[in-house]
Amino acid sequence: MKARTIKRHFREGAKNIYRNGWMTVASVGAVTVTLLLVGAFLGLILNLNHMAKKVEEDVVVKVLIDLAADDEQVIALGKEIEKIPGVASVVFSSKDDELNSLIDSMGEGGDVWGGFKSDNPLNHAYIVKADEPQETTGIAKTIAELDGVDSVTYGEDVAQNLFKFTDYARTIGIILIAGLVLTAIFLISNTIKLTIMARSREIGIMKLVGATNGFIRGPFFIEGLLLGVLGSIIPISAVLGGYKWIESSITTVQTIGFVEVLPFNPFAWQLALIILVIGAGIGMWGSLMSVRKFLKV
Repeated sequence: MKARTIKRHFREGAKNIYRNGWMTVASVGAVTVTLLLVGAFLGLILNLNHMAKKVEEDVVVKVLIDLAADDEQVIALGKEIEKIPGVASVVFSSKDDELNSLIDSMGEGGDVWGGFKSDNPLNHAYIVKADEPQETTGIAKTIAELDGVDSVTYGEDVAQNLFKFTDYARTIGIILIAGLVLTAIFLISNTIKLTIMARSREIGIMKLVGATNGFIRGPFFIEGLLLGVLGSIIPISAVLGGYKWIESSITTVQTIGFVEVLPFNPFAWQLALIILVIGAGIGMWGSLMSVRKFLKV
C-alpha cells in the first residue's frame, strides 16, 4: 500500500471521528466502560493468581521420622525421599530445631516447653517440597509407605481445597475477561454500524465507480483504531492511579503472608499496555465487522 493511500486513510478516519459527533462519544463511551471492567477484572485475577501461587508454594510435606531410627536410617530415608519423582527439595529438621520452632510459634506461652530441651520428646523431621504444588498429595502418600516414617502431614483438606480454589479462580477469570472482550466487540461494532449506515449510499457509489474493498475499508479501520485508543485513555489512567493507591494502601496488611500485590512497576504499565492493545483491537475488529456487509453491492 502506497504511503499516500495510508495518509489518506488516516486523514479520512480522523475526519470521521470529528464528523460523527455524538456517535463518536457513544462509541468511545462503550469502549471506556468495557475496558474499565476488563482492566479491573484482569488486575484482580492476576493478583489473586499471584497470591494463590505464593500460598501454593508454601505447601510442604512434613515427614516425622520414627523415634527408633538411628542416624544411618535417617540419612537413608532422606536419600529415598529425594529419589521420589516430583520432589524439589528435602530439608532435614532435627528434633531440637522442631522444639525451638514450636517454642517460637507459641510466643510467650512457648516458655513452658523450655523444660523439654534436656529430654526432647519430639521427632526428627524432613521438610519436603514438590516441584508442582498439585503433586504434593501423591508425594505424601508415597513417603508414608517408606520404612522409618512415623507420620506424614501436609494439611490434606486445606491443600486440596486450595488447589481447587486456584483452578476455579483461574478458569472463572479467563471466562469473565473473554466475555467482557466479546461484549465490548459487540457494543463497538453495533455503535460503529450506526455511523456506517449513514454513509451506506456513499460506500455504494464508491463501489460502483471501481473503488476496491480495501480502499473503502481503510478509513473505517483507522476510525475504529482511533475509537479504541481514545476509549483506552480513561481506563489506563484509572488503572495507573488506582493501582498505585492500592499498592501503597495494602502495605499496612502485608504482614499477612499471602496478602501481597504485584509491584506497581512493571505490572501496572504492562496492564495499561494490555488495555491499550485490547481497546485498539476491539475498535479495529468492530469496524471491520460493521463495514463488511455494506461492501456487498
